[in-house]
Amino acid sequence: MITLHDKVYTCPVDVSLRFISGKWKILILFNLFHFEKRSFSELRDNLPGVAEKVLTQQLKELEKDNMIGRRILSEKPLRVEYFLTEQGISMSPMYEFLSKWGIAYLEKNGIDYIQDQHLYK
Repeated sequence: MITLHDKVYTCPVDVSLRFISGKWKILILFNLFHFEKRSFSELRDNLPGVAEKVLTQQLKELEKDNMIGRRILSEKPLRVEYFLTEQGISMSPMYEFLSKWGIAYLEKNGIDYIQDQHLYK
């Protein structure tokens, strides 16, 4: 067992999963990896089904964990953009692996994502 910041983990994979747990965190991180920086509305629009409250909560957790940063563009109206920090970027091999694996799985199931990616945001 590993104890870190008053939490107990079973192994290094468990530690890693702490940063990407839940449905939305990995998708937020991949979006920021792929597009470099995104506003709240761009993230929301590219993640169909996410509630604004949940997206806000996930962004705060990722920022607290130093996986993403937030830059204020204007105060009134409040406009911010999110980006990957060095720690978030360090997981980029995982984002690439998951994307390639997903594309291969789609192809095995008759969906050519690469050819039809213009249909997706």
